[in-house]
Amino acid sequence: MPYNGSSDWVAIESDSTDPEKRHLVINMMLLAEERIRKLGGTVEMVDLDMQELPNGNKISLPPVILANIVKDPKKPTVCFYGHMDVQPAKIEDGWSTEPYILTEKNGNLYGRGASDDKGQVLAVLNAIEALQKHELPVNVKILLEGMEEVGSIGLNTLVKQRNSTFFSDVDYIVVTDSAWLSNKPGITYGTRGICYFFVEIECAKRDLHSGSFGGILHEAMNDLIFLLDTLVDSSGHILIPGIYEAVAPLTEKEKKLYEGIEYDLDQIMAKYGLEEFRNKTKEELLMQRSRYPSLSIHGIEGAFSAPGAKTVIPAKVTGKFSIRLVPNMEPSVVEKQVTDYLNKKFTELNSPNSIKVASDTGSKPWLSDINEPQYLAARKAIKRVFGKEADMIRAGGTIPIATHFQEVTRKSIMLLGIGGPDDASHGQDEKISRYNFIEGTKLYAAFLQELATV
Repeated sequence: MPYNGSSDWVAIESDSTDPEKRHLVINMMLLAEERIRKLGGTVEMVDLDMQELPNGNKISLPPVILANIVKDPKKPTVCFYGHMDVQPAKIEDGWSTEPYILTEKNGNLYGRGASDDKGQVLAVLNAIEALQKHELPVNVKILLEGMEEVGSIGLNTLVKQRNSTFFSDVDYIVVTDSAWLSNKPGITYGTRGICYFFVEIECAKRDLHSGSFGGILHEAMNDLIFLLDTLVDSSGHILIPGIYEAVAPLTEKEKKLYEGIEYDLDQIMAKYGLEEFRNKTKEELLMQRSRYPSLSIHGIEGAFSAPGAKTVIPAKVTGKFSIRLVPNMEPSVVEKQVTDYLNKKFTELNSPNSIKVASDTGSKPWLSDINEPQYLAARKAIKRVFGKEADMIRAGGTIPIATHFQEVTRKSIMLLGIGGPDDASHGQDEKISRYNFIEGTKLYAAFLQELATV
């Protein structure tokens, strides 16, 4: 099987969300360390601080791998980032195969972590191994962590601490944890950030019966629904004043990047059971999902949501929504804009109820220059391996580590993943196709070769 070493990797249930499985995450890091040492790499296993659990107990964080493979001062240095932890998975969740037994079926390799991110890391290591039979054309460093799925706890501090040492001679950082938009290979050069908001309305100290209190008070749920309804209009345009002021204007050069991207609207609608998109053209849709901000309402805490009927008036409800940020939008500015707007709208209601607006720490967006040397090398490599031009992608989601790498190290950052658009990374039946893995390994090898020439 070409998926070299992967059965052992997938077999380890390195679920970072479950403290009871922390020893398995550590075992996974040790297995990755062993593989890198077999490539002749020098590996430092960096211990991080303890993690405090919600119950007050403390447990050890898994170590972070900092590795060097080859060191020639005449050659450029690229650092690959990946993670060894996975999301939870049980066969009773709806998997058609055992999630921790790598299973090949219909040209796909199924298993938790097969795509996100163990498979992509393995492809990099296999590419290095293949090139070593001749000569590794550039210096390679590797950073692997075991807490990505729960926010990369401890990693940001480590990156700052090692910026003047481990990262000092790094020219390029490549994040392997990404996927293509379609079956056409892509390179991701930007992601959106995020701010998450909680708006709480309280009308009483306890839940009330609608027969006794309905019609005689300002209900918390009514106030909340009113506020949520003022956030966006029917076209999806965010109504909060000033929210679009920082968005960079679209240039003709940038617009052309979207024209060549492969993205089948009808296929996507059919796959997810959608009736229609707000945007009529592929280009408009791609821009709306990645280069413009968006607002999504996620839920209401405290409201009755169980099956059946219940005539309760909730005493306190909390609406939850998020705004995806694009370059130049600062989380602190957006948080103030949202808070001021909601308080103003609530004042207009003349409601005696209380309001509280809170937000999670925001993640900044990230955008890179596609004309940097490693992007040119990656595009040449994709052309060599796949015989077609790469899709240049701005992702709609958030990858905080890319932003952190750029802010701290000031190096060139690129997301060069080999995951497919239907790999179900966090879902049931996660997989990577045999084609993506084999050709993706060739891609990483070709990228290192091209990087030596740019």
